[in-house]
Amino acid sequence: MREEKDIWEAMVSGEEYVASHPELIRRLRITREKLWEFNNLRPSQEEKQKAILRELLGGFGAHFQVNQPFRCDFGENIYIGENFFANFNLTILDEAEVKFGDNVFIGPNVSIYTACHPLEVERRNQLIEWAEPVRIGDNVWIGGSTTILPGVTIGDNVVIGAGSVVTKDIPSNVVAVGNPARVIKKL
Repeated sequence: MREEKDIWEAMVSGEEYVASHPELIRRLRITREKLWEFNNLRPSQEEKQKAILRELLGGFGAHFQVNQPFRCDFGENIYIGENFFANFNLTILDEAEVKFGDNVFIGPNVSIYTACHPLEVERRNQLIEWAEPVRIGDNVWIGGSTTILPGVTIGDNVVIGAGSVVTKDIPSNVVAVGNPARVIKKL
């Protein structure tokens, strides 16, 4: 594992790191403060909501909507494209990059994870983790209560059915559903 000064780089590059490192905890707290403010604004305060998200996210298109509540770990590892919409209760654990293309629509209660944990109990109890990025292409619709696991890439022009658990890459131009999600139709 890397030295203390490089803990952020180790995490975002997929190397093992200790999740309880003070620098990571400090950054998590800053993000949680911003999210508390975002999630407690009145629904009519759309411009203030967008301002907080612009400060929080790593990148974003000109037109986006994220319904409250929204949760993430760091925010700065999340990149959303143009014409992005996320319904209520989007959760993104962004220890690695999470990149969305243009025209992505996300149903309620969707969770996207990049953090990975060892199977060996001793290492897991030491809070050792690593992270794998998630990529979502253009023109993707993710149905409500879907979970997307670390390292997954979803192609362009894809529909993920509600309640799916996406454990592996999904090619472009398909409908995928289930647990684990599998392609059921080509578009």
